[in-house]
Amino acid sequence: MPPQRVQRKRPPLDSARLEQLALRYVERFATTRAKLRSYLARKVRERGWSGEREPDFEGIAARFASQGYVDDSAYALAKSQALSGRGYGKRRLVDKLRAAGVEEADSEAARDHADSKALAAALRFAERRRLGPFAAAPPRDHKDREKALAAMVRAGHSFALAREIIRLAPGSEIDRAEIAERAQLTAN
Repeated sequence: MPPQRVQRKRPPLDSARLEQLALRYVERFATTRAKLRSYLARKVRERGWSGEREPDFEGIAARFASQGYVDDSAYALAKSQALSGRGYGKRRLVDKLRAAGVEEADSEAARDHADSKALAAALRFAERRRLGPFAAAPPRDHKDREKALAAMVRAGHSFALAREIIRLAPGSEIDRAEIAERAQLTAN
């Protein structure tokens, strides 16, 4: 039987150690102010606190944001580019940004980007999942069509756009302008 490793108890955090943890976290991960605050609060809960004052999570996050270590707008735009590149829609982006604690004002450019890439992202998703014009065969029945439509809506695409893509026959020509017009998209 191998000897068991004894885990040494880590010392409680103080202001300097908390600052070091925060710095290490932002150098490894693209993050938001809210996620940084949450991480620091979790670390204090895990290890305890030995500082003379209460930990200032908000102050650290605000200072890191002013120094450029944390940028919620850049995080939101990068997330928008990544999700639309993988074929996900605006609603999925908005959910992710809300979960990451990005405020509405910081996510405006990201939402605009998602709007401008809506059609391309929906087609990418349909191609990846082999739906609509990318399917090998037409849907067998109404239930198959509904499942394909539901998959696109869960991916964050508008119902109108998903319906227009799913209604295309397998192998048919993709007229982006017509799809955009029928789905009432504003920018593509």
